[in-house]
Order: sequence, then C-alpha cells, then structure tokens
Amino acid sequence: MGLDLPKTIGAFVLVLLVGIGGLVVLPEITPMTPMGMDTIMMMVLPSMALFGAIMLAIGVKHGEYRVTN
Repeated sequence: MGLDLPKTIGAFVLVLLVGIGGLVVLPEITPMTPMGMDTIMMMVLPSMALFGAIMLAIGVKHGEYRVTN
C-alpha cells in the first residue's frame, strides 16, 4: 500500500474524528457521567492529536530504518 502525505494526513484525521465522535455520542448511549464538549475539545482532542503525531513520527522512522537495513 503506497502511502503519501495526503493519505497519511487523511487517515490521521479520520482516526481522530472517530475517537472524538465516539466520545461525543457516548453519553447518549450509556448512563455514564457525560463529559462536556469543552472537556473533549480542550483536553481530549489535543492529547489525542499529540499522541498520534508522536506515534506517527516513530512509525515513519521505524519504516525508514526497516527499508535501509
């Protein structure tokens, strides 16, 4: 599978949207204490994006290592 920058960014954004969408819909599905939208957007989304970016960078570097060795 040939991944280039637009496909990688699209997949990254899709994973973030699925994760955030699940958190937004979760209080309506389960009787848990609902998490406010401000909490999701100000705390969860940035931490998900930062963690994803770090894992993406590690994955790219590992892929480069595997290609050269």
